Amino acid sequence: MKIVTAEEMAALDRHAIRDLKIPSLTLMENAGYAVAKEAASICKGNNIVIVCGKGNNGGDGFVAARHLALEFNKEVKVILIGWKNEVKRDPKINIEKLLGQGMDACTEAPNYQVFIKAKSQLESADLIIDAIFGIGLNKKVAPPYLEIITYINSLNKNVLAVDVPSGLNATTGEVMGVAIRANETITFAAAKTGFYKADGPNHCGTIKVVDIGIPV
Repeated sequence: MKIVTAEEMAALDRHAIRDLKIPSLTLMENAGYAVAKEAASICKGNNIVIVCGKGNNGGDGFVAARHLALEFNKEVKVILIGWKNEVKRDPKINIEKLLGQGMDACTEAPNYQVFIKAKSQLESADLIIDAIFGIGLNKKVAPPYLEIITYINSLNKNVLAVDVPSGLNATTGEVMGVAIRANETITFAAAKTGFYKADGPNHCGTIKVVDIGIPV
C-alpha cells in the first residue's frame, strides 16, 4: 500500500489535473460517489448527516449527499459550516447540483450558535460524515470549527471521515487543536503518513483507500 505525505498527494492531484487533463470535477464526483457507497454499506439505519466545509472536502460531501439520497435512498441532511455564497468553485457547482435535484436539506451554519440549532439532526443521525477539512490543513483549528468538531466528538456517534479526520495533520498525525474521532476514514488514491503517526491511529479508525482515478 502506497503511503504519501499531504504535499506528495497534492502533487499527484496536480499532475492528474494539469498534465493528464483529468477534470477536477470528475475527481470530486468519483470521490463523493465512493464516500456515498461506503456510507450506505456501513450505515445500519437510514438517517445520515453530512457536515461540510466550504472547500473541496465539503464538495466531496455534497456529491456524497446527492448519491446517498438519489441512488441509495437514504434520508440525508447537509450542514454547511458557512454560507453557500462562500463555497469555492467545484464545491459550489456540486452544492447547486445537489439543491437542483430538489433537495432543500442544507442548513447554513456560519457560527456555532446556528450550528447547534441543528443538534436534533445530529443526535438522531445513524451516521455522521465528516467533510469539513481535507489534507491541506496546516494550522490550528479555529472557531467555529473548534467548537463544532468538539461537539461532534461528544455525541459518540458513528463517524465516517472523508479523506482525513478533520483537524488531523495528514502528514505528521498531529491534532491541530482538535480533530474528529472517526470510526472509519475513507481516503483517496493513497493512505497518508499522518494516519500512522502521533495521534493519527487514535482518530482515523479503520482506514479504507479508494481509487478515484489519480495515478499513484
